[in-house]
Amino acid sequence: MTRPAPLLLLLAGLLFFVALGNHELQGSTEARVAGIAMAMHLDNDWVVPRLFDEPFLEKPPLSLWLDAGAIRLFGASTGAVRLASAFAGLFSVMLLYGMLRRFGRPKPLAFCAALILATMASYWSNVRGVGEDALLSLGVTLALLAFYQATRPESRDASNAGSWLLFTLGMVIATLSKGVLGLAMPGIVIFAYLACTSLMDKRLQLGQWLKPGVFTLLALVPLLIWLGLLYQRGGMQAVGEVLWTNSVGRFSGSFVEAGHYEPIYYYLAKLPEAFLPWNILVYLGLWHFRKSLASNRYLLFFSLWLVAQFTLLTFASSKRVVYLMALTPAAAVLAAEYGAVLLDRLPAYRRGVITGVFALVIACYLGAAIWYAPKADRRESFVPLTSQVQVLQSQGRHVVLYQPNERVAGATVFYTMSNLPILQTQTQLRAYLDAQPGNVALLDRIEELTTPVTTLKQITVGSRPYYFVEQ
Repeated sequence: MTRPAPLLLLLAGLLFFVALGNHELQGSTEARVAGIAMAMHLDNDWVVPRLFDEPFLEKPPLSLWLDAGAIRLFGASTGAVRLASAFAGLFSVMLLYGMLRRFGRPKPLAFCAALILATMASYWSNVRGVGEDALLSLGVTLALLAFYQATRPESRDASNAGSWLLFTLGMVIATLSKGVLGLAMPGIVIFAYLACTSLMDKRLQLGQWLKPGVFTLLALVPLLIWLGLLYQRGGMQAVGEVLWTNSVGRFSGSFVEAGHYEPIYYYLAKLPEAFLPWNILVYLGLWHFRKSLASNRYLLFFSLWLVAQFTLLTFASSKRVVYLMALTPAAAVLAAEYGAVLLDRLPAYRRGVITGVFALVIACYLGAAIWYAPKADRRESFVPLTSQVQVLQSQGRHVVLYQPNERVAGATVFYTMSNLPILQTQTQLRAYLDAQPGNVALLDRIEELTTPVTTLKQITVGSRPYYFVEQ
């Protein structure tokens, strides 16, 4: 491992980019986000994201800007809209390696930590998909690693302007990706670390507390600019929907429409799958190093990164496994550090064990990307649905969506590159079908209709059937 950085770049590039566009949009998140990005590209409206031809203000639009820009540059392909996440993952992996070297960790250990991050199953799958979580993870990772570099005892006497600049950039990426959550995820770690070190040192260094706050305020400027433009278009209601309804409301559970509400023990039950295939190294490492945290600020920081963010997410009402993505860099470091402890007992076989394990894991991921993901299209792809829409349109027939869910609304916008009309009431549906012979509606709950219709075609995506109906 004489040139670990180029080798890491090559391996991470293979993991994140090989066969990136060889399968269609799958799942609700990919379809929704890709559809909103396509609408942004078609409407040329870079301020207000839209779905159902209505404002969609769940999160700030950084990922949508990048996805819409990729569509404009490379065309409307699934590979294009996945590029932002894949590059965010690649940058995070290389950043982790580079910063661990700055922290004085050996090259082999830094290499293994970064490659463990790249090969965590949840991390790998999410950086190969459309969404904002990979960007959030990049922002949080950059902010926290830069913060630790600026405040660790070995660098306090040096000029840390570059580190604070990187911290600010990380906070910009995090807040423009997830808003208030992008502020809270690094903030809870910084607070916990400063509180612990202040107690251990038995003194309060005000500058150590003020600097993160000052540079965080600076990092909020891009978000505030976007919010100002949003205010001009939608007033305080639009701004409140981003900052309050979809942030505080999701955390407290007051925004019941958000969904994903799970019991407080949800993440505890998900721990066996959270950091696969390196789970055992993460948890044993966290336990093994517990007694050395008071004397080792490096291990303390990464342990708090893991525990503080896990605690924050546990108390949030809205929960999904993907929300743990911002914890994975800390988990990778703990896994690598504990792996090094174990391998010290096998000095003669260390290189062979490391090479063999990583080769097997990487081969499995590449196999999944090249062969398994395209096979999932047979049950998860929206292409048969949208292709049927285009066939009907080519026959001169009008097609509308009736009470569409987010996934089918997003998929139809992305694949047809147009906004289909949307009907919300049965009165509207009846009037539309009666207006002209050959009018067709696409819906997924035919049993709820009170008036008779004729089903032209039924297509199942995942486990949900969709129906093309006419008078």
